[in-house]
Amino acid sequence: VQLQASGGGLVQAGGSLRLSCAVSGRSFSSYYMGWFRQAPGKEREFVATIISSGGGTHYADSVKGRFTISRDNVKNTVYLQMNSLKPEDTAVYYCAAGRYGTNLNRMDNYAYWGQGTEVTVSS
Repeated sequence: VQLQASGGGLVQAGGSLRLSCAVSGRSFSSYYMGWFRQAPGKEREFVATIISSGGGTHYADSVKGRFTISRDNVKNTVYLQMNSLKPEDTAVYYCAAGRYGTNLNRMDNYAYWGQGTEVTVSS
């Protein structure tokens, strides 16, 4: 399974970006998917997750109401729509996939990771 994240860039505070993560390999629909981010000098943190069927999502409190995770099981792609961006959202964003975890906020429940896409929000 390989993951390729894209869509990052430079945006002003209050703006929007949509990140995409294309997944190659079989059985994409059987994986739950997550987005994590790592700001400069900080540890990687959970952002959002979506279960395999797409019927359930969960967000970090810091992004709830501003970010939306979704997936297209035909295109083998997961998205992160980011609205009302703030400078503190500046980070490298990583997508990840897993199948057998129970706490989907935890990085160790994800077996596969993409290379990251950089998001910079200017004030």
